[in-house]
Amino acid sequence: MKKQSLTNKEETFKVLIAEDNAVSARILKKNIEDWGYEVVMAQDGDEAWKAYQDEKIRLAVLDWMMPKINGLDLCRRIREIDHEEGSKEYTYVILLTAKGQQADLIKGFSAGADDYITKPFNRHELKARLKTGKRIIDLQRQIMEQADRDGLTGLWNRKRMFKILEKEINRAQREERPLATIMIDVDNFKKINDTYGHHSGDSVLVEVSSYLQKSIRNYDEICRYGGDELFIILPNCNLAMTERIAERLRQCVSETKIKTDTGTLDITISLGGVSSEIFLSDLTPDKLVISSDEALLKAKSNGRNCVVIKKKKDKM
Repeated sequence: MKKQSLTNKEETFKVLIAEDNAVSARILKKNIEDWGYEVVMAQDGDEAWKAYQDEKIRLAVLDWMMPKINGLDLCRRIREIDHEEGSKEYTYVILLTAKGQQADLIKGFSAGADDYITKPFNRHELKARLKTGKRIIDLQRQIMEQADRDGLTGLWNRKRMFKILEKEINRAQREERPLATIMIDVDNFKKINDTYGHHSGDSVLVEVSSYLQKSIRNYDEICRYGGDELFIILPNCNLAMTERIAERLRQCVSETKIKTDTGTLDITISLGGVSSEIFLSDLTPDKLVISSDEALLKAKSNGRNCVVIKKKKDKM
């Protein structure tokens, strides 16, 4: 089964360069782009802080002495976000400074800097330090993935699901776009376990998860909510789109023979979905999960192997 990545696709590393000296900034930009990184430029601390919040910055090269917010204070702000937002990936910070005294270096590391390089910088030294930062970030991603994976299906686990929901709700509200979710249940799963054994039941879950993952968009997220229940997060999806996607997923599973050690099985799923359009205010992960689950329960009471999308007029 194809594993999800944290971004669902290969991502170019973004490097934030915060440097108020135009000549130094151009040299940094050219060199870092030549090494295969994507560069985001900032001329002062304010611009750098805004870029850090808006962009997926994984590496930052911050000039110590900058207008408005200096590199030291900017580093402290970045570490505060790292501390407050457990779902945010770590940002590796390199301070660019002409300061070489031991006391100043201690201040930089105490503020949360990971490394430093003195001006005028050596091109090869900078490349090596960026490479070190990228290696550390890659390692941290691997650790995060292991902690956030369901051991059977390889999907995101329930803990990670709620973190993704928080992030997508914030994005949906910022961009004023709808966000949809679908709760999925494998029909008669207990009977499958009782009849064919738990190993076959596990195989069904793995196969169904794989088919569903291949059938969603590359920026959608699929998670194992618990037991035989799966949960899909669909950015920028209104009610009509959610219903079409859910029906397509239902057909995908019902028309596929699921392979197990005891032979192939005909499997169906029930789906309950909701879009943020139905909530007038205070959208939360719990509201999306509960509403999707309510719609799923109605789908199961309707005879299973069907889709129910919760709408404003529904009384559930």
